[in-house]
Amino acid sequence: MSGAGEFPEMPPPEPVDLTNCDREPIHIPGSVQPHGVLLAVRADDDLTVVQVSANIAETLGREAAATIGRPLRELVGDAAAKAVRDVVRTAFDLRGAGPVDLVVGDGHDLRRYDALLHRVGEQVVIELQAARSTRPLSYSGTYARTRQSVLRLSSSSSLTELYDVVVEEVRRLTGFDRVMVYRFDAAWNGEVVAEAKLDRLNSFHGLHYPATDIPAQARALYERSWLRLIPDVDYRPVPLVPAVNIVTGGPLDLSDAWLRSVSPIHIEYLQNMGVTASMSISLLRDGRLWGLIACHHYSGRHEPGYEICAAAEFLGHLFSLRLVSRENEQTLESTLATREALDQILVEAQSGGALLVDVLTSGGPNLADLIDCGGVSVAIDGEYRTFGAVPPREAQRAAFDALGTEGAILACDALPRDAPHMAEHRDVACGILAFRLSGDEGVAWFRPETVRTVDWGGDPRNKELNAREGAGVRLSPRRSFDRWREVVRDRARPWSAHDLAIAAELRQHLLRLVYPGARRGADLARLMQESLLPERLPPIPGFEIEAWYDPAAAGRVGGDWYDAVPMPDGRVALIVGDVAGHGVAAAGTMAQLRNALRAYVVDVDPADPRPARSVLDRLDRLAAALLPEAIATVAVAVTDPVTGLAQIASSGHPPPVLLSAVGEPVVVEVEIAPPVGAAIPGLAATRPPATAGEAVDAPGGWTARVRLAPGDALALFSDGLTERRTEAPDVGIERLRAQADGAAAAHPDLRGLGDSLFRTCRDPDNDDDATLLLLRRRPPHQP
Repeated sequence: MSGAGEFPEMPPPEPVDLTNCDREPIHIPGSVQPHGVLLAVRADDDLTVVQVSANIAETLGREAAATIGRPLRELVGDAAAKAVRDVVRTAFDLRGAGPVDLVVGDGHDLRRYDALLHRVGEQVVIELQAARSTRPLSYSGTYARTRQSVLRLSSSSSLTELYDVVVEEVRRLTGFDRVMVYRFDAAWNGEVVAEAKLDRLNSFHGLHYPATDIPAQARALYERSWLRLIPDVDYRPVPLVPAVNIVTGGPLDLSDAWLRSVSPIHIEYLQNMGVTASMSISLLRDGRLWGLIACHHYSGRHEPGYEICAAAEFLGHLFSLRLVSRENEQTLESTLATREALDQILVEAQSGGALLVDVLTSGGPNLADLIDCGGVSVAIDGEYRTFGAVPPREAQRAAFDALGTEGAILACDALPRDAPHMAEHRDVACGILAFRLSGDEGVAWFRPETVRTVDWGGDPRNKELNAREGAGVRLSPRRSFDRWREVVRDRARPWSAHDLAIAAELRQHLLRLVYPGARRGADLARLMQESLLPERLPPIPGFEIEAWYDPAAAGRVGGDWYDAVPMPDGRVALIVGDVAGHGVAAAGTMAQLRNALRAYVVDVDPADPRPARSVLDRLDRLAAALLPEAIATVAVAVTDPVTGLAQIASSGHPPPVLLSAVGEPVVVEVEIAPPVGAAIPGLAATRPPATAGEAVDAPGGWTARVRLAPGDALALFSDGLTERRTEAPDVGIERLRAQADGAAAAHPDLRGLGDSLFRTCRDPDNDDDATLLLLRRRPPHQP
């Protein structure tokens, strides 16, 4: 191979401007920044080179095209290649293994590099940067750089002090002209809450920036890669050679690459701000992006060494931990005060000395002491009371009818926007936090309109401008970042997570106080069931996962549950189950089976060839020994995110449906073993013909194996989604399969697909609860 022209080329990308930057595939730019060299190699013994950055000759003395197909040792030498190969073979997470210290060259021409490694499918990406200080890096050296910073962060006594310390220490460490803490709100607008800068620079502290400044796909990469460096915003991107990756047949995914080239829109944005170099450090809370430490330079190129960047990233992690700790401390203080008031209210309510509505709205403590508000209203047992300023009762009913659902906590801080008929009551009810107990009974807190001013970094409504480009015009990032003040109306002070938690807890207490006997049992069962359903499904690398649950009609509690359990070896077990019966007994049985199955999944032997069948067999033995009256159907799909292989087993449960990206959906033919708790000793199951997947013989049933290709989806569901009284069960499953065929094409987003299946397959007259769990492998072009 003698020239890049011999390689296949990618089609030209769609031009990017502000009309489509939210869809820009920033993870596959096809180029890198020039302050290092990138090589993609196969994970074989030779580490065969399949793709390189075009500037490789500057570092390794070989033209890019001449390196393709060659073993790594021919480029860097035997010793350096062995060092890389040893790390690839032994490190579980290459990104966490730190830089590999490589010495390249011979004689007097020895050059030292930091080699940053990460995996992309079956390839290893190697990024080389010239080492600038003593190597190898040591713990003591890193600690010496950050010791003062660690001590200052650890001794910070408030959130404000914590913000100030981290920007001062990161700026001292990295030498950037300006360092900021940039915090996101619920709508992903950003605010600069702390700043350290050169005296001559104007301040950004307190300025807000619209969510469009950092689009969703960029935020997703910030959650994945915690440090981003652009030493020179005027750099010229270095293309990858060849443009088409030999292994994948498409562009190389650079999501985790240190050198990944930057969106031209982001570069233009920084240039419009006068920034010449930048760095950002992600701040996470519970695995979600909370904010950024943003570093700007204004006086030319600026490139801190890798060891400095690693130390700054460490400070970002420590800051995140301290941030969570300080916020938890403040929440605890507030919770203790609220808990004392709630306990006093409940003691008086249980004494029976006064009507419950009077206890909840009396002089004090009352419901207004639990949640800060302008007024509160209570309707229980035909009695209605208020405290403070509230809107008319009819307006309250209308607001809840428009926004609320039975059993859910309603929280809204913009009633004039979301329920326009409430606009005339904004002076007392611009925000509402409420719950229904049943019918016309419930509790509502209200907050008045809070007129506030927001200082933006430039007019957020003019986030773009027309830029002349040749004979045409395109949309370009705004160039003015002068302070722009907006007066915000028709909004109340937002309800906090603490407020919502107190409201939910109060609702549970009131249900126990107000509704005795069977009604109390039904509500308790519903609460038990709701508490066992996952609040959030775990992220699965390379996959999307969504779940839907619809409770039984007439307030009855069924036995459905779903789960996604991460396994120690990286696989994930998807579970959908259905306990026979309704009410408290069914909910209690569901809780025991669900928790036992979780434990078995986590404890499964990684070498077990039939993990899904094994955990169901253990669950059946448990039910026979400890829950002799329990009957449940369960389906388990143990899925490997790396290979896409799903191993599926069923005990009495409907078979999953495989939604192929390139063909018609098919029902996975998996042998249905008896339900958990209903196995008949000595009964041998017969093996049906397979139409999707392959069978693995095993005692007590076999496991279907389905490999999810990019774009394929797997649907696990309960019979409440498919069955109708007048039909055989197979008819409903076939209806789901047929509906999935058209819905998958009409709804490329997984949430829309599931909504469509629920809407078209669920029988409105079915009084059973229904569950759907969808897992889809992301297509190669999707981040």
